[in-house]
Amino acid sequence: MAKWFEKKLERNGLRKYSKKRLSNSSFGSFFRRLSLTNWIILINVVVYLMILILTPIFTAEKIVSLIGLEANKFFTGIYWTVFTSMFVHFEAWHILANMISLFFIGNFVEKLIGRKRFFWLYLISGIFAGLFYVFLSYYFGAGIIGMKLFGSPDVVAVGASGAIFSLVGVLAIITPYSRVYLISGPLIALIIQAIFTGIYPNSPAEGIINIIVTVYVFVSIFSMFSFNPRFVRIALPLKMPFWLLPIIAIIPLVIVGLFINLPIGNSAHFGGLLAGLAYAFYLRNKYRQKTDMIRRYFAN
Repeated sequence: MAKWFEKKLERNGLRKYSKKRLSNSSFGSFFRRLSLTNWIILINVVVYLMILILTPIFTAEKIVSLIGLEANKFFTGIYWTVFTSMFVHFEAWHILANMISLFFIGNFVEKLIGRKRFFWLYLISGIFAGLFYVFLSYYFGAGIIGMKLFGSPDVVAVGASGAIFSLVGVLAIITPYSRVYLISGPLIALIIQAIFTGIYPNSPAEGIINIIVTVYVFVSIFSMFSFNPRFVRIALPLKMPFWLLPIIAIIPLVIVGLFINLPIGNSAHFGGLLAGLAYAFYLRNKYRQKTDMIRRYFAN
């Protein structure tokens, strides 16, 4: 009986399968369980760490020229930067803010539309946001108003926010009434920093202001993970429906940007948002029953 049982196990492949599963390390299992969103986050973090390592070897200007998106250089044939810039961050607060946003919004969208659709949406919309930025910057960014609205053609743009705004666009259509928090504190801090730098250029206090703003941004972001309501208020969170988020996140910054030079690529954000909205309307028209069900489910 025992011998027959052993042979049956081998014949059915159960023993071989069990050994294979047991031999797999928890490290490998961890990576298999990662969502596509988390893989993208991991890639961004690795690129950020590589830049930190390479900066003492190569100058920051050299690195930026190779992987950052600049309109003037793009139209001279450096086309790959429209892709590489999606995964590049030079400031700690920048990557932290983008990756936390991507973690929550990206994983939500990935669960709604699926891994394959999410991959192509993120990739294509990120590239579209970059192209949107360089075309507007190159053709309309030379004048004073154009530079404030679309960015100067010799200014480098980096970051994942263009692709992230496409995900916001999808949720604004698919789950318009679900609630989300906009962390307004860091945005206000960056505006104050820009105002101070504009009024007092090369001030000895500029370094101190930069440190204070950076610390506040970090504290604000981490406060949102706190279970203490008083601590959460540090970030000045604004609760709103998803349909309102892209409006609040773009239009006020465009208006402020007319008077103050902000380190924010509004045109790339708007391009990513347009790509996300277009894809969301496509999904809603093709899968109306499913999208209506999702909308009702997340209405409260």
